Amino acid sequence: MIREVVQQAIAAGYLSWEAENEMQQIFSSSNCDLADLDAFMSLQLAAMAGRVRQESLESINLPKSPGQS
Repeated sequence: MIREVVQQAIAAGYLSWEAENEMQQIFSSSNCDLADLDAFMSLQLAAMAGRVRQESLESINLPKSPGQS
């Protein structure tokens, strides 16, 4: 379930919109266990460390700070 989505995202270094939505549906249905929550935390840590990019965050047009081209 969530563990599979997380493993794929970490292996690819990328979390797609579809994968995020799939995890959201699983969490909403309460069909997750402690291992799924641990996997999700691993994904969050990987994203914070820059090892996994998130499509949802990349699609946001953030203003560039001074000095960025």
